Amino acid sequence: MKQLFHKNIILILTIVIGGLLVLGVKFDQALYSDTIVKITQVTDDKTEKVTDEFENKDTQTKQKISGIVMNGKYQGQKIVLPNTYSSSRANDQKYQKNDQVFVTVNPHKSGLTGTIDGFKRDVVVAVLIWVAVSMLVGFMQISGMIAVLSIALNMIIFFVAIKFEIFVNITNFFWIFAGIALIFAVLTLSLVIGLNRQMLVTLLATLTGTSLSVIISVIVLRLTNDQGMHYEALSYATQAPKELFLAATLLGSLGAVMDESTDIVATLFQLKEEQPMISPKELFKSGREVGQSIMGPLINVLFLIFIADIFPLAVLYFRTTNTIGYTFSWTMALGVVQTLISGIGIVIAIPVASFFASRLIKGGEAS
Repeated sequence: MKQLFHKNIILILTIVIGGLLVLGVKFDQALYSDTIVKITQVTDDKTEKVTDEFENKDTQTKQKISGIVMNGKYQGQKIVLPNTYSSSRANDQKYQKNDQVFVTVNPHKSGLTGTIDGFKRDVVVAVLIWVAVSMLVGFMQISGMIAVLSIALNMIIFFVAIKFEIFVNITNFFWIFAGIALIFAVLTLSLVIGLNRQMLVTLLATLTGTSLSVIISVIVLRLTNDQGMHYEALSYATQAPKELFLAATLLGSLGAVMDESTDIVATLFQLKEEQPMISPKELFKSGREVGQSIMGPLINVLFLIFIADIFPLAVLYFRTTNTIGYTFSWTMALGVVQTLISGIGIVIAIPVASFFASRLIKGGEAS
């Protein structure tokens, strides 16, 4: 009863503190150096049909937006913001009353005008984080809190790595993120599993499977001279797009391989604990069976995540009369290759994790 009370207290504190943080984010405009405007009125003009030089058809609607500046030296003043949005919403947005947006202000004698730079989305992000953390703590208690801690630490490390890459400004930044992948793996497995033999076996399997999948992909891409690989199609890739592609592929493959390796190794440790006399050969065979049972669903999960990521852009390309081949080349090809590379890592991880576990698990050792 006392233990249940303590668990409920932790959950209640998580919900209350998270709610207060979300409320604070909603009114955090003063913390931003960029000007934030709350939209108070929106008027749409008539919609016009447009056609570009490639005969792609769309419609555009002009908006006259009024709002109140929420921070900075113009705080409290009214501002007028012109905006044009298309039905495809490819490179623009439709804004509504009560939206909060970042604005570049252009002061005039007749009043303030400006250009909208984008939505202020921190409240939505804060709510999603609040819900996710509350569910983790509520359903998984201590394990959930450890998972939240590992995610938070990995995010900090990731942002530090990005800042470091920007500071040193080197083109060959793949090795920075390769080092970050190693830190991710060690930190995550140490927190989730603990500093023990099971963590070591899982780490060896994860690093081996990920490294081999990336090495194989680099060899294949080099032998084929990157044919069909439009690295410039990566969003916001302004320099060294291939390096960015490989770094993203490495991190994606790491997550998939770590997931599978953790399942296989944990199962084999439990099996060894229940059957101390089981031979390494039988452990290896059991690990392969476990891997084969989860391999298919895991690859499909990766593919569905990829589809969800490119779905809006692919629909836009199809709706603007682009061919299947052109759409695939510029929206899907890179994602398909990344999914295949992660799939290679998943397949390799099965015998690798089974081998390491069958050779390094000691009899009677608890998992």
